[in-house]
Amino acid sequence: MTPRSRFGKRPSKFTIPCTIRIEHTYESLEAHVELDNGVEPGIGDRVQVHGAPLSVPFGQGLVVRRQATVTRANGLQRAWVRFQAMFILTELYEVSFSEGRL
Repeated sequence: MTPRSRFGKRPSKFTIPCTIRIEHTYESLEAHVELDNGVEPGIGDRVQVHGAPLSVPFGQGLVVRRQATVTRANGLQRAWVRFQAMFILTELYEVSFSEGRL
């Protein structure tokens, strides 16, 4: 569910609670932020999590509740991110399993 203003439009910037999950083990090194109420960031949106930086010792995990500010991208920003993504993706195609260049 996306937050709505009193006029039914999506606000361009809002603050919402979130859950941060961090794991720092031999099997996994990962960090995830889940926004409350099923809010999903869209293409080009920015999410800033508030609070002091977190540090998790090796072999442990951590779950923390914080506030996050979501700034929605406008149409031009979304188009620019999609355009850039096409070129970033093509860089992944340049993979070679040979010993050297031909």
